[in-house]
Amino acid sequence: MTRMLVTGFEPFAGSSANPSQRLVEELAVRPPAGVELATAVLPVSYARVAGELRAVVRAAEPDVVVCFGQADGRAGIFVERFALNLDDAANVDNEGASSASPVERDGPVAYRSTLPVDDIVAALRAAGIPATASRDAGGFLCNHVFYTLMRTLERERPETVGGLVHVPLLPEQALEKPVASMPLEVLVRAAAIVVAVAAGAGPSQDARAS
Repeated sequence: MTRMLVTGFEPFAGSSANPSQRLVEELAVRPPAGVELATAVLPVSYARVAGELRAVVRAAEPDVVVCFGQADGRAGIFVERFALNLDDAANVDNEGASSASPVERDGPVAYRSTLPVDDIVAALRAAGIPATASRDAGGFLCNHVFYTLMRTLERERPETVGGLVHVPLLPEQALEKPVASMPLEVLVRAAAIVVAVAAGAGPSQDARAS
């Protein structure tokens, strides 16, 4: 049985919900067959998130890690290819902090996801769920977590497969602004497909981007 860690984020920017948190909570109640599932909801905090992520990875000892995050304006599931070693100060976290510096000063410029990105996208599309492969995870906490994850796996669990998937807003989050959304039941179905495909991935390859 594949040991998996699935993470989401707490709400941020004044919202009362975060789709990544909600889908993680649903998966924890009804885990996909064939996996031993651990879950965590991470803080939207530059100061705390890296330490909390490393702690849950060490506790879960996973074969596969999938981090989910919210992406405003996305109309489908975006499976990210690269984590960049750079925070972008355009956004502030839940503690009012921003960052415009490398995620890790001695780290490589980027890491590539070791999830089977194209296979995940194909499986989602085959199930009728809009999905695409995305170049990188941006410059906010999702990218920060993605980079921290891949750096941690390189140092501590080099055989573990990992990556990040962005999901759209929930319908209740899109009531007051004209942006795309996706119902929770579809997000949960999509997350289960991501987990199932990722669970079949082999040992991780070199994730450093050349």
